[in-house]
Amino acid sequence: QVQLVESGGGLAQPGGSLRLSCAASGTIFGINDMAWYRQAPGKERDLVARHTRDGSTNYADSVKGRFTISRDNGKNTVSLQMNTLKPEDTAVYYCFAIVVVRQTSDYRHLEVWGQGTLVTVSS
Repeated sequence: QVQLVESGGGLAQPGGSLRLSCAASGTIFGINDMAWYRQAPGKERDLVARHTRDGSTNYADSVKGRFTISRDNGKNTVSLQMNTLKPEDTAVYYCFAIVVVRQTSDYRHLEVWGQGTLVTVSS
């Protein structure tokens, strides 16, 4: 069983910073993409940032220049540094990963979600 556990959410003032972290655990052969999504009340879950295994990154236009995604392949972790936070960044943030697991003589790619962590930006 593979799990993603997030940490680092909370309350921040506009213009402030928060750092989210996510660690994958379980019997993992490898991890392809790791990403952060967010879902604001009454809205769909949207991609915030993605980090591929080979180091490529992409960001939602709304967070470019403010958020930075990073990962440690050796530790199976991904982080999201969020600077210059705005009230519209308020949402539940979810860690996501495509995890490769070995099953007998085959490999499977699993899409795994974390439980979510709440980020509130308010004065």
